[in-house]
Amino acid sequence: MRTTVKIKLIVSSAFLALSLSSGAADIEAGKAKAAMCASCHGAAGISAMDIWPSLAGQKTGYLAKQLKAFRDGSRSDPVMNAQAKGLSDADIDNLSAFYNSLK
Repeated sequence: MRTTVKIKLIVSSAFLALSLSSGAADIEAGKAKAAMCASCHGAAGISAMDIWPSLAGQKTGYLAKQLKAFRDGSRSDPVMNAQAKGLSDADIDNLSAFYNSLK
């Protein structure tokens, strides 16, 4: 691979990583919104039951992808589909940032 192509690829990757970061998300807003999640996933994102996953420390991209899939119905769970249906993209970003911050 030529050096200029490598440099362009590295720069493009850096810009993509910056655009996908949760820097614009509001962790405090995510914490407030997470109150509805606590009964299953735990107040600190650690589930007390094996049937519900712990969310603390999960990557923001993974959490956002799963919430969007529940919201649009491409991932099916009656409880989660109902919970995610009313979430905006900003809500999802904020929730993802909040749970990611609980390491």
